[in-house]
Amino acid sequence: MGSAAVVVDDLRKRYGDKVAVDGISLRVEEGEIFGILGPNGAGKTTTVECVAGLRIGDEGSVRVHGLDPWTDRPALTRILGIQLQESRLQAKITVREALELWTALYDDPVAWPDLAERLGLTELLPQRYAKLSGGQQQRLSIALALVGRPRVVVLDELSTGLDPRARRDVWQLVRDVRAAGTTVLLVTHAMEEAQQLCDRIAIVDRGRIRALDTPTGLVDAAGPATTTTFRPSAPTDLEALRELPGVVSVHADDGRVVVTGADDTVLRLLPVLERQHVVPQSLRVEAGSLDTAYLDLTADPIEETV
Repeated sequence: MGSAAVVVDDLRKRYGDKVAVDGISLRVEEGEIFGILGPNGAGKTTTVECVAGLRIGDEGSVRVHGLDPWTDRPALTRILGIQLQESRLQAKITVREALELWTALYDDPVAWPDLAERLGLTELLPQRYAKLSGGQQQRLSIALALVGRPRVVVLDELSTGLDPRARRDVWQLVRDVRAAGTTVLLVTHAMEEAQQLCDRIAIVDRGRIRALDTPTGLVDAAGPATTTTFRPSAPTDLEALRELPGVVSVHADDGRVVVTGADDTVLRLLPVLERQHVVPQSLRVEAGSLDTAYLDLTADPIEETV
């Protein structure tokens, strides 16, 4: 195991009677993209805000390259960048002024014009912050998190407000930042984003880690490997499909048949349909995904803390 960039040990945080973080422990290796995945209100943002020193945990400890973010905040700001899910700048500041201001805070910043170009901000440099769209504000927030060449960057709901092309461009930027040596702590509820970017993922629900593994490991550990869907051309004997080896479930959904099971399920399925004189129209076979893994891993309710 390599050198740890972030170590969280038994972190706990309450807001009144509400338990936001309930004993989270994790270790983020230097140079990895580590995802924290879960639904809204799961405790993801509170956890990374404690890592960034924006909140102080009630119990437990956090270290970022050996620094305690709750007592060493000035030192931490020199090595950690953060893009929050919700952040605001002064309404009248321009994009150029914000980039120049943030650049002046660091000893070895990246060239902000290059970063602005990568994030599609060049034509917006004279624009005041209040006049930016939500997606444009998001891209500026990402640029400000990266301009200081941080050793660790926290990206909270990275793709919020971004169109599909901008999202893909930002994903590539994150990969390039990691390749340059920055450790990325990515907070998201977007399954595709986590599966595309992360080396490892912690699935968090109600303040606790339910699973922690690589995307492939999470998918492999979570139930059926494939889902086959089709629209039958004639009435179909679903019970005969349920009896096939490797089939986990069969159900009808709005005129389509959905079969989940092992990788070779579709090969066993087609001869049975042929014998029933059923043509599987609009046939689709999908490999296991992080989405289905997440649903499987969080299917059982967690006991509430008394």
